[in-house]
Amino acid sequence: MSQVAPKAPPQGSPFWHFSLGLYRAPGVADACIQLQDEAGVDVNLLFFLLWNASLKRQLASTDVRAVDTTVAGWRNTAVIPLREIRRALKSASGLIEPGAAELFRTRVKGLELEAERLQQETLFNLSRSAPLGESAVSVESAARANIAAYENYSTRSFPQGSVDAILDAFGKLHAR
Repeated sequence: MSQVAPKAPPQGSPFWHFSLGLYRAPGVADACIQLQDEAGVDVNLLFFLLWNASLKRQLASTDVRAVDTTVAGWRNTAVIPLREIRRALKSASGLIEPGAAELFRTRVKGLELEAERLQQETLFNLSRSAPLGESAVSVESAARANIAAYENYSTRSFPQGSVDAILDAFGKLHAR
């Protein structure tokens, strides 16, 4: 009789799995890139706010500031530099053989993804220490309020089409 090895538990917190599902929804990846590039949005923080909204938690701008301060060092030291390297490698000169260059870029992309997962694990652990914000009337109202709190904190306008695309996908995922 053959033995089957037990299946390893999936890596990552419930927040990480929520984020993967949302990011894979149609239109979300492009909306996130636009928010990131045009408004300086930390997509991990945005998704954290939406994940809290899915738990009917509404955060104020001061809460967003506190959470952002907690992860800013990691984001600025690991996530953003890896993203910049990955993007720069996309248009690297012909010095390196294209296949080898793409393989290297893929490895950097994996490191970037792992850096983002570690940031999200930190955020998840933060939420486990004490509930953030306050109870909301509904998931939808919490999602809109949390994004508004982030936009207010950031002092930069978020592209409304991108926000709408993410909220639409969030609503569809939450309705399941």
